[in-house]
Amino acid sequence: MFNQLPQVTKNIILLNIMFFLATFVLQTQGIDLTASLGAHVVNTPLFKPYQIVTHFFMHGGFFHILFNMYLFAILGAYLEHIWGPKRFFVFYIATALGAFALYNITGVIEAMNLKAMILEQGFSLTEINNLIINNDRDALIATHSSAVFAYAQQSFTPMVGASGAIFGVMAAFAILFPNTEFRLYFAIPVKAKYFVAAYFLIEVYLSFQNNANDSTAHLAHVGGAIVGAIIVLFWRKADRSNFW
Repeated sequence: MFNQLPQVTKNIILLNIMFFLATFVLQTQGIDLTASLGAHVVNTPLFKPYQIVTHFFMHGGFFHILFNMYLFAILGAYLEHIWGPKRFFVFYIATALGAFALYNITGVIEAMNLKAMILEQGFSLTEINNLIINNDRDALIATHSSAVFAYAQQSFTPMVGASGAIFGVMAAFAILFPNTEFRLYFAIPVKAKYFVAAYFLIEVYLSFQNNANDSTAHLAHVGGAIVGAIIVLFWRKADRSNFW
């Protein structure tokens, strides 16, 4: 199956696997690649511009990358065969960036509010940022400030994964091939349009739950799906093509 994948799909899967293996190997040497290459919120001290790209080659665990790459190998390969490598590559990057952008809208607002609270409490934002950059967690705890704790937690937690782009691929597939059936749990037939629509609505709902125990970036999934749908609808209108 892997040898039959088109070139862009295959290369993206290989890059994700390489980053995943590098993360695992370097972790044994005390190097946290996830913290360096994952995407931190843009107005927090650990954000670096290159993270806009590197974050969607990182994954949080084996099942995270397995699920993403499995869907990508099936659906992404199909879209690349239809569009060709150049258009598919542009689509993939655009959906990944769209996921990053929507995720950061709420993140930036939250960081701005926390910064305002920190300043109101009389702390120096420069000093707090330096403590975060230096990973001085003891000093952060010593502030006894819930605003500082929340800001530090937000700063330390990066977004990782290709899930936003995968949701873009799923949205595109559902629009172009709405009546194609997926096999839910390898047994239950569900048409693509119903499966993706339901999954999208669940992600929208979870985006507004603010569950402290939920580390999934649901807004990134929503952003990727929205951008993917917009792009494919525009291309379909421009090309006047339809696929069923």
